[in-house]
Amino acid sequence: MNEQWIEIRKSGDYVKMGEELGISPVCARIMRNRGLTDVSLMRSFIEDVSDAGHDAFLLYSMNVLVKVVLEKIRDKEKIRIIGDYDVDGICATFILYKGLTYLGADCDYTIPHRIEDGYGINIKLIDEAKEAGVDTIITCDNGIAAKVQTDHANELGLTMVITDHHEVPFETIDGERRSVLPNADAIVDPKLDADKYPFKGICGAYVAYKVIEALSKEAGKDGCEAYDDLKRELKEFAALATVCDVMELTDENRGLVKSGLKLLADSKNTGMRALIEATGLKGKVLSVYHLGFVIGPCLNASGRLDTSLKALSLFLDTDSATAMQKAIELKELNESRKQMTLDETAKAIETVSEAETIDKVIVLYLPTCHESLAGIIAGRVKERFFRPTYVFTDAEKGIKGSGRSIEAYDMFEELNKVKDLLTKFGGHKMAAGVSLSKENFEELKRRLNENCDLKDEDFKDTVKIDMELPFSYATLGLARDIERLEPFGTGNPEPLFARRDVTFLSGRIMGKNGNAARYKVSDGDGRVYEMVYFGDLSELEDYVESVYGKEKRELLHMGRSVNIKLDVCYKLTVNTYNNIDSVNMTLKYYR
Repeated sequence: MNEQWIEIRKSGDYVKMGEELGISPVCARIMRNRGLTDVSLMRSFIEDVSDAGHDAFLLYSMNVLVKVVLEKIRDKEKIRIIGDYDVDGICATFILYKGLTYLGADCDYTIPHRIEDGYGINIKLIDEAKEAGVDTIITCDNGIAAKVQTDHANELGLTMVITDHHEVPFETIDGERRSVLPNADAIVDPKLDADKYPFKGICGAYVAYKVIEALSKEAGKDGCEAYDDLKRELKEFAALATVCDVMELTDENRGLVKSGLKLLADSKNTGMRALIEATGLKGKVLSVYHLGFVIGPCLNASGRLDTSLKALSLFLDTDSATAMQKAIELKELNESRKQMTLDETAKAIETVSEAETIDKVIVLYLPTCHESLAGIIAGRVKERFFRPTYVFTDAEKGIKGSGRSIEAYDMFEELNKVKDLLTKFGGHKMAAGVSLSKENFEELKRRLNENCDLKDEDFKDTVKIDMELPFSYATLGLARDIERLEPFGTGNPEPLFARRDVTFLSGRIMGKNGNAARYKVSDGDGRVYEMVYFGDLSELEDYVESVYGKEKRELLHMGRSVNIKLDVCYKLTVNTYNNIDSVNMTLKYYR
């Protein structure tokens, strides 16, 4: 195991805090670990989770956008929305289209094809809009880096409105960093230098949601039942995008996602209801996991293996039968995507493992990989070796790649240092997309590693533990208290506890696919507890063999006495079966 375990240690009178809040002192300590410094903030965190969000007009240039767009609506000018092919882009496009239609706009939409068009707006899409009689283009989840494309639109006499949430491109002149902005008629992006919006971490779909809020308010169409119904529907999609774009679940995102999970479980959108049913989630209490790992991948699969317009078509469909057919097709696309990903990930890991040394920055070329899967595979390789990773594959012009990073390495900053080798790039600290000519591949690999100043300690994942907790404290009451801190995700991680010298008494493999296990364990208090594990069982067996020998490995999952000791990190959840609640201890890490 390559993780370093660190216990979060912050001082506080947790017994007193717990008494004031009516929760366990353990739960009070968890909130303190999340940066909540006093009882009033903690009370607000668990009791006052509002989904109202900040005022949309606090976004820089929102008033300019509203003026431009409402004028176009009044003049019956044709508006085209241009989104992006991931979940955030699909949801943002849906939100703008539904919202602008509600406001009476003459509008349509398109989403770039991942392979034919690449990321974001391009010259071809602008020319097509002009030929179709479009007057105004509104981007969502893209556009902040489209300076050349915006200049082209201006030359054609088109009005350009950009809504985005990505980092602003910059250039360094005489040591000074200067933003490079498109010459658009309006730009709304919380990452703008001049923007004073209270929270910068909103996704493209939530920006689009706020655009519709602002337009509706200014147009006087925000105080009726139809608008309330619209907001309810759009909020579902903003919440889905927030989770799938891995935004921090803090500030207004927390309230949005908490509300959105409830709305999605009882969605009024025909297509969303069909997708929830097709993925086996109908009737379940939805969690962040379901959004990020069940629903979201089906939408992403449409953009990876076909076109994201399929997903958009699903959500705009009002016929239950056809919506179900479309939902099933998306689910089947995702199943194909899963197998392709497994095959190419195995090749990538084998390539890295067989190298004499592992580079600080892993840069791979996989010619047989579907280019839409490069980002997923880069993420898997990054997780395996805990190094910033790029995966490149052949594209129509040159090669294209996706990168996934670790906390200590700013991918966007580092790509700026080698941009002379690239034909196109974009992204942020933790992820990036790159295009270049094939002959520059080896030079890119060399320079990324030459420039890299990561140290050995940076290549160890950090497991942050809330506290060491004896199993006798891991009660159903504590698990229920922990539920009050949901939703968990980036920025609000699920609480993690540790226990040293846990005796594994016996274990058995479970599940129809044999990919999980249940263990009898004890931490020395004379009682026996149950712990489940959903991780890599063969890796756990390898570790047991390396420490205790082959015989213990063979006994580990045979249901017989094995008696080995491990330090563990575990989480607590409430398990409900036949309307009876019990506490679940789930093994996450071991050593």
